[in-house]
Amino acid sequence: MASAPPSPSKVDAVKLIRSHEVAIAELNALSPSRTVYQKNGNLLFRTTIQKALASEQKQLDLAKAILGKLNTS
Repeated sequence: MASAPPSPSKVDAVKLIRSHEVAIAELNALSPSRTVYQKNGNLLFRTTIQKALASEQKQLDLAKAILGKLNTS
């Protein structure tokens, strides 16, 4: 029998949301000419601030959707 993967708790979801919010705030504080590195798996890739912001915002939206599902269940 295969069991479903454990679902994240509300506390974990809130921590994840906070970490993405902090990352977005720190990216916004950088000068536009700075280069940033974004983690993808175990590797870091050089990217622009705008691309990193878009990625963090997407992950933040996903984390908020997970928290919303946890709150309704």
